[in-house]
Order: sequence, then C-alpha cells, then structure tokens
Amino acid sequence: MSAQAAHKGSLFGRLRRVVLKVGSSILAHGQGLAAGRLPGLVREIATLHGRGLDVVLVSSGAVAAGVARLGLRTRPKTVPQRQAAAAVGQIDLMALYEEHFDRAGIRVAQILLTHEDLASRKRYLNAHHTIETLFAARVLPIANENDTVVTDELTTFGDNDNLSALIAGLVEADLLVLLSDIDGLYTRNPNLHPDAELVRVVDMNAHSGADFEMDGRSSVGTGGMASKFAAARKGCAAGIPTVIAHGLREGVLARVLDPVAEEGTLFLPQGDRLTRRKHWIAYTLKPAGTLVVDHGAVDAVVRGGRSLLPSGLRRIDGKFEGGACVRCTDPDGREFARGLVTYGAAELERIKGQQSADIETILGYKLTDEIIHRDDLVLTGY
Repeated sequence: MSAQAAHKGSLFGRLRRVVLKVGSSILAHGQGLAAGRLPGLVREIATLHGRGLDVVLVSSGAVAAGVARLGLRTRPKTVPQRQAAAAVGQIDLMALYEEHFDRAGIRVAQILLTHEDLASRKRYLNAHHTIETLFAARVLPIANENDTVVTDELTTFGDNDNLSALIAGLVEADLLVLLSDIDGLYTRNPNLHPDAELVRVVDMNAHSGADFEMDGRSSVGTGGMASKFAAARKGCAAGIPTVIAHGLREGVLARVLDPVAEEGTLFLPQGDRLTRRKHWIAYTLKPAGTLVVDHGAVDAVVRGGRSLLPSGLRRIDGKFEGGACVRCTDPDGREFARGLVTYGAAELERIKGQQSADIETILGYKLTDEIIHRDDLVLTGY
C-alpha cells in the first residue's frame, strides 16, 4: 500500500463536496486562453458532478484571456492594466465554461468575490447561502476573485490559491484540490535541482513549510508553490485534506480521488475541524492590530483554554474598534492566537494590566470581563 493510499481510505471515504482550483498555467499560455484544454477538464469535472458530488470550481485565467483580447504582448504589470484585462477576459472564460458544461448537461453560475466580501460576516454568510442554494439546484458554481475592483488580490493572494482555501472553509468542503503545472510539492525546486524529490504526503501537524524550497512563479499566473502551500495550510486547518496535482495530465481528478492511486501531494488535515466561524476569524479576516500579552496569559489561553483577560495585556499596537480581529502575541512577538476584541484600542489602553472587576470603574461601563472571549478566539500556533 502506498503512503497516500494509507490515508486516502479514511479521508476520502465519504466525499460529498470538493473545491477545485485550476491555475492560469493550466488554462492559458502567453497568447491567451488555451481553449483546447477546457473540454478534457470539463469532462473530468462532469464525472465528479455525475457521481453526486457538489463541486465548486475556482478558476484562474481571466487576466491571461484578456491579454490577447487587448492585444498585449506580455502580461500587464500595472494593477489598472490587469483589472482591464480581467474585465475583458472574464467574459471569454465564462463563455467557454458555459459552452462546454452545457454539452455535459450541467448548468453553471458565476461567483465573483473579494477578500472584503468574505471578511464581512454578513456577506460571508450570504455567499454561503447562495452557494448552498446553487448546490441544491445542482448548479455548478465557478468562482473567481473580482479582479476588476480589487488590488490586493492581484498583487498578494496568489492567483486564487487563497480564495480556493477560503471557499473550501466557506462551504465546509471535504477535499480541496489545487491543479497546477507541477506534480506536487518537491523537497527543492525541481527546475533548478534535478535531485529534488516529490513529496507524496505532508502531515501539516509536523511541517511549517521551512522544510521545503518553494520558489518560482509561472509566467501566466501570479501564484507559486509558496501560495499553494499556504492555501493547503488554510484548508488543513479547517480539517480539509488538500491535494496539489498536475492539471495537464489526463484523468488527474479520477486518480486524485482513487483511494489506491498515488497522485500529486496529499496534505493531511490538522486535528479537529475548526468551526466555520472560527476558520473565518483565523484565516479570512485581516487583523486590524496586535495585542501583546504576558507569558501567564499565553499559558492560560493555550494550555488552559481560557479567555483573554485585561490583566495579562501589556501592549496594544494599531487603532481599531470593538469587534475587530487582532493578532495575539507573547512578549517576544510570537503569534499564538487571533480573535475578535470586545473593546477598542483606546479602551484597551486604559484597562491593560487591570483586573476585570475594575473595568467598570475605569471606563464607566463594562461590556464583558474578557477582552477576547474564548468563543471568539482561535489558536494559530505556539
């Protein structure tokens, strides 16, 4: 039995929902969309859909498609140029998907999201309900970041890798699959080191990424192995096994789901699955500030399962209001948790180091005894 097969049986035994991310390197080349690759990809996805699985397709390629439409010789370097290319290319991309999925008897829907959509709890839940309704109607959602109205996604998040992991948590997927133009995670960059070895299984409880070299980017995409590893970590933190595999190989999805076949790199999920809300706190929200606490408070939260109280608070970095997401670090700057603060930064400055019983005397009111309640706190390391 292979290393992967030893885990696939238990992890893939009751698959019902899969998030599939297809990178630009699969769908595009330097001159635009590689339209000839779509029929085979759609057939493989249609097979999963025909088995009764709910599938969300997170598709890159809009910017690359727009490059040809705009007559550009190379991938645009400025954000406005990329946004314009995405606006033009998204039409071509969705038209091709609709054509090929229609031939397979599958209806599709377009979902355009930004980080801010998922950072808002109300909009996050709206997106969840919308996708659930599409699933119930057996419609296949095709998601992409709304590149025409954002900037961070075009420069930071890594070509939909991050989005696919967030959507996997959003829909409580049972599997996240990242298809790229590489076999999986290698010990070193195989383009530079012929002796690099393909890693078939990665236990995310034991690896931070420092054990592997993950440099290199595609000429038609913005992601690299580092962004895929980060996406795998987010997925695994939500209890979702993740696979990175070569998307240009025929039958790749069937082999990924085959319990006895080895395909790509399988990342094993970490511990118990986080609730959807806690995953949202830990991986979707952007921290608005940092709370530095003493070692006693760290121990109480990490080992004692306690809420964070003002008595252990030593420093507040950033300006934020109550309800904001913040990082929690020890005195040496090591992050151990993220959470939603009950009090704003100005209020925390006044009550830091004080006992909870004194909050009302100091502020003139008291919302809660805790500055971050345990239900709003997620351990992220340490």
